[in-house]
Amino acid sequence: MFLRKMRGIKKEWNDAAESWAEFVRKGKDYYRDELNNPATFKLIGDVKDKRVLDLACGEGYSTRILATKGAKVIGADFSEKMIELARREEARMKQDINYYVLDASNLEKFPSNYFDLVTCFMSLQDMKNYKKAISEVSRVLRNQGRFVFSIPHPCFETIAVKGKRISAGERYFGAVKYPIQWNMERLKSPFRTSSFHRTLTDYFEALFRNKLFVSRLVEPKPTKKGLQKYPALRQVLTRPQSIVIESVEIIVDLQ
Repeated sequence: MFLRKMRGIKKEWNDAAESWAEFVRKGKDYYRDELNNPATFKLIGDVKDKRVLDLACGEGYSTRILATKGAKVIGADFSEKMIELARREEARMKQDINYYVLDASNLEKFPSNYFDLVTCFMSLQDMKNYKKAISEVSRVLRNQGRFVFSIPHPCFETIAVKGKRISAGERYFGAVKYPIQWNMERLKSPFRTSSFHRTLTDYFEALFRNKLFVSRLVEPKPTKKGLQKYPALRQVLTRPQSIVIESVEIIVDLQ
């Protein structure tokens, strides 16, 4: 049953790949460009010469930014179509990025204690087995390495329960899988994906159990340029749309 559900989620993203790539590469995803990414990259800071894994990298948009900033970056995603598109762009741009088709819950391709930083841009909420994914992140991070990820703010996201769209504030406790209909006019073609509402406690407990200790968090606000260009972003001035969390791998050697 679990594998069948995973195949279903993977198919959703494979089917969405072309439309998604056009959406982000053409600058149509202004929530990414003018809200979430600026805050996330500010939190990440200097990555020059750092060994970085961009987890659930999709078609490689943020992976390429990390490479531009000087990181030795690897991208991984479970969608074959997304990785195909990322590799095509790498062949064109030649940024020395390696891409792998890998599920986040099984990163056996990489040795333990390998990466300085693991990033995950607005994707952890789409992973059914998020606990195993976080466990794998902990394994591949070196001591004092960082895991920085962004997710929709669990307190304020809009979720669908039994076909009805409600605010998470009306039903915060209890995990739930729900569909997302991507049908904005600025999309090349509409598509549907699945996501999982979880509480902050769910995420923080999974981090804690894997020796990843939360060091900072940010609730992003739109950039000034974004507010001027995209009035829709004004709705997140009064309550956050997302949250960015930094955690640090801390291994205590008692010997």
